[in-house]
Amino acid sequence: QNMVMSFRVSDLQMLLGFVGRSKSGLKHELVTRALQLVQFDCSPEVFKKIKELYETRYNKKGSEVAQPPAGAPPRAEPLALHASYERGGAVPRALPASSIDYPALYGKYLNGLGRLPPKVAKPEVRLVKLPFYTTLDELLKPTELVPQNNEKLQESPCIFALTPRQVELIRNSRELQPGVKSVQVVLRICYTDTSSPQEDQYPPNIAVKVNHSYCSVPGYYPSNKPGVEPKRPCRPINLTHLMYLSAATNRITVTWGNYGKSYSVGLYLVRQMTSAELLQRLKTIGIKHPELCKALVKEKLRLDPDSEIATTGVRVSLICPLVKMRLSVPCRAETCAHLQCFDAVFYLQMNEKKPTWMCPVCDKPAPYDQLIIDGLLSKILTECEDADEIEYLVDGSWCPIRAEKERSCSPQCPILVLVDRSGFTSSPPSGSSDMNGLLATPNGAGENGKAPADVVDLTLDSSSSEEDEEEDEEEDDDDEGPQPKRRCSYEKGLVSAC
Repeated sequence: QNMVMSFRVSDLQMLLGFVGRSKSGLKHELVTRALQLVQFDCSPEVFKKIKELYETRYNKKGSEVAQPPAGAPPRAEPLALHASYERGGAVPRALPASSIDYPALYGKYLNGLGRLPPKVAKPEVRLVKLPFYTTLDELLKPTELVPQNNEKLQESPCIFALTPRQVELIRNSRELQPGVKSVQVVLRICYTDTSSPQEDQYPPNIAVKVNHSYCSVPGYYPSNKPGVEPKRPCRPINLTHLMYLSAATNRITVTWGNYGKSYSVGLYLVRQMTSAELLQRLKTIGIKHPELCKALVKEKLRLDPDSEIATTGVRVSLICPLVKMRLSVPCRAETCAHLQCFDAVFYLQMNEKKPTWMCPVCDKPAPYDQLIIDGLLSKILTECEDADEIEYLVDGSWCPIRAEKERSCSPQCPILVLVDRSGFTSSPPSGSSDMNGLLATPNGAGENGKAPADVVDLTLDSSSSEEDEEEDEEEDDDDEGPQPKRRCSYEKGLVSAC
């Protein structure tokens, strides 16, 4: 650290350029960046470069120390600081630079994570890009959590400091909600796998302590399926509210369960986005031209020579499968094979709460970077407001499919009319049809001169039906006028006989 502090601007720029870091900024920013490099990302090659620059600065050759000029006071030997981490805290100790084995020392205490320096260059662990987080700075590259003993519960500490520019970014950022800044320092954890970009994964029994306080970690989602264990939503852990927003050093301790799997942690300065911001970005760069969508429809409906069935059209609903409401911003993933769309507004809002990025139509991955807005369907939605479904035709045109009007529910069968002892029919229930006008009237004639409906007495039983008929015939002979029909003990109303 003393070597770095003695560097000129050109030396600092050469050192930062050697490791691929930014070389722009004032001297104090370059010094801070170089000190962070020494503290967080040191390797034998980096220390060799620092020593080379330092020797060049003081006109040294190899490892020989130049003698001071005659009469000059002896120059003090530079000191190198390293921290010996204990559970109680960090205690700095100064040692002569010539007595320190830099590769062994910084391999042991690198980032406070106990990672040994690799003998050969290994591919680095990469994390997947998160749509709702834009990375501004990488504060700590993904570093493996190495167990220090055979205990199941391990602790891995790490220290770092923010630059003045990073502090200003956090302080001047807007609030997403009270106490939550949009620019944040987040901790991400994943499997130590270099074959492909890794998604966030939490180790068992994880706990994160920032300085003197524990940080809340997202809880488990309850599972609705029997026999399936609840799953913890793996997302970046926001540490900003517990950090020192100054030049002071922050200490982070990750407690984790050592059960055989290897994990890596990284620290990032990010800007968190909202679903509304992602929607606006999608509307800006993600709209697919209507003509391209029309060509896709033609391609879908093109006659397949190997198929014996010719497809003349395909139906597409204008209702979002997520919320069962009419589409406002129709979108789908470019990798999806279907023409059906879902609403981008609700899709982004749902993934903001619980990120799954799965297509609600085909249940296949539909990440944000692959989403497109269907320009053709957007145009159709503005032109067709009275239909909930359309059909694409083979020539790329479309036609609306409107719901058929409700047909009359009148039964085409005889009507069962219940009458009281006075011979008057009861009125039909409210809301029922007039049954083609075949309602019985007191004089026995149907409405509009039509024949009256057949009347059946439901009070008769099969055993006495013949005797009753004979008695009715005798009474009819005696009386001249029409006799009232038998009383029905049932409630008044019309009953369909079919």
